[in-house]
Amino acid sequence: MKKLWTLFLIGLLAISVVASGCMSSNKGEESTKGAIAIVYDVGGRGDLSFNDMAYLGASKAAKDFNLKLVEMQSNSEDDYIKNLETLASQKKYLIIIAVGFMMTDAVKKVADEYPDQKFAIIDGYIPDKKNVLSILFKENEGSALAGALAGLIAANDGKNKVGIVLGMEIPVLYKFEAGYRFGVKWAEDYYKQKTGKEAKIDVLYQYTGSFGDAAKGKAAAQAQLSQGAWVIYQVAGGTGLGVFDAVSDALKAQGKKMGPPFAIGVDSAQDWIKPGVIIASMMKRVDVGVYDAVKEAVNGNFKGGILELGLKEHGVGLSTVDDVMAMFNSLPEDTQKQKLKDLGFNSKDELKQYLEKTRAQVPDWIWDAVNQLQQKIVSGEIKVPAPMDKAGIEKVRQAKTWQEMEELAK
Repeated sequence: MKKLWTLFLIGLLAISVVASGCMSSNKGEESTKGAIAIVYDVGGRGDLSFNDMAYLGASKAAKDFNLKLVEMQSNSEDDYIKNLETLASQKKYLIIIAVGFMMTDAVKKVADEYPDQKFAIIDGYIPDKKNVLSILFKENEGSALAGALAGLIAANDGKNKVGIVLGMEIPVLYKFEAGYRFGVKWAEDYYKQKTGKEAKIDVLYQYTGSFGDAAKGKAAAQAQLSQGAWVIYQVAGGTGLGVFDAVSDALKAQGKKMGPPFAIGVDSAQDWIKPGVIIASMMKRVDVGVYDAVKEAVNGNFKGGILELGLKEHGVGLSTVDDVMAMFNSLPEDTQKQKLKDLGFNSKDELKQYLEKTRAQVPDWIWDAVNQLQQKIVSGEIKVPAPMDKAGIEKVRQAKTWQEMEELAK
């Protein structure tokens, strides 16, 4: 896994992670038209999902608009205010981007201290400051597709359990859990209508309390697999990489290279990390949100408030094979060759064919059903609950049908 992280960071990200209080740049100041800055949460770069997607959006914006990009890593929660104040006090950044809900209070404080500085925060809700843009995602919608996929795979294979492994117990992750549960219940209903057979699928869940501990993710997934989970959705950043290892080990123990059981990735198109193990990923396009925030600041159109991206806005959604290959093709050629060698493929075409073969383990009607659910959510015909507190998620957990859950969304 450490080798995999190194390849990904060298190839796709191509920049070193910096310690708290230190800065790095991908351009010289003399050749750029301005600067932007990004502050990472404690999970940090290298998670192959949330933080890395934020970097991709910022780096693309820096390249497209000829900007200097400065990064700061938070090693603990105590670093949030210090890092933001250090950047804001320099008064030279078009926008400062804070990555993660945990920085909400810090952004509020520093934004008040520096009212002329523009900020954006990922997953933080700060609706009332003109100099802060809150970039939110309808993770509940994308996770509903993941739940429908997991539920239908389990029902079709005669299984009655699926799992979800999460990071810290924070409001945004309640949205992931709620959407996943909604999708599973929707799958039960769809399966009965299609086949005439009853399907009762339990959702096993665990909050690990971490976004950067793969061992915890692996242990949580192993526990769920031992209880009969047939598909496990990882919503835990770097911790979730351990979920992939657990499912891979379970397949190897059965003499298999390809699921089921399957894992579902999160945030980026993670399928390439373990082809055959990951059936799809719920992409959360943090890169799109970050890029759009920078673009608005560059164009002079920045406005504080809320930017929320869902299925309709292409802010979330299930990965396709083309999404995965686009991610792989963004790696430098030497890195691609090494990765293909590590995976046992002779070409990118072989990798693509293997990903397609993995998906072919799931009947076409299941993929069609998931697409139907997506269309109904986009059109507004179906509403997916998005609880943001313990009371709300508990109501979702207690609901017996997706229709009961939908009532909670109204």
